[in-house]
Amino acid sequence: MPDSSRVGEPMLVGEPPEVGEPLLVDEPLSPPIISTALDFAGRVWDVRRDVVDYNGHEITRDYVDHPGAVAVLVLDDDDRALLIQQYRHPIRSRDWEIPAGLLDIENEDPLVAAQRELAEEVDLVASDWSELVTFYSSPGGSNELIRVFLARGISATPQAFDRHEEEADILIRWVPLEDIRAGVLEGRLRNSILAIAVLAAHARS
Repeated sequence: MPDSSRVGEPMLVGEPPEVGEPLLVDEPLSPPIISTALDFAGRVWDVRRDVVDYNGHEITRDYVDHPGAVAVLVLDDDDRALLIQQYRHPIRSRDWEIPAGLLDIENEDPLVAAQRELAEEVDLVASDWSELVTFYSSPGGSNELIRVFLARGISATPQAFDRHEEEADILIRWVPLEDIRAGVLEGRLRNSILAIAVLAAHARS
């Protein structure tokens, strides 16, 4: 039986769960929305303001209303991952990433979107697909949900895609998974999708 005297106390890092404790799982909750307004309509995503009745108190929250995104961790037979480097204006940096894109086509299946993004960004198709990890990018300020797929069995698309703006000068590199993991842990590689995808893949290997 769990120790009732410890109810509400945080579990220490590395402390094993007690026998009978349920697995942790996020709990969906939809408190009443008193009002909602579109504060800013952007080219890619919007900013919305909601007034919410939460536990009898009225709270106001602004957040990025995001369509969601997909990303692809591509691994070859030597467990090298395909990375791309491109300019990201908000951070004024050309960071290393994995292919990714928005779910901005209505009712498009996330796997189909991931396959489309892989072709459009790096001219590749894959024969073996599986879902690797799913996460919210910044739940305190955005409802963006990102699904990362693992792709193997790579071949080239029949024809190359035209790329524009930041995608026009993308660099591509195949890097051993262990080298990327080291770069993430040492703080040299800071893209969150790359970090989560690579650490998840490394944990499963």
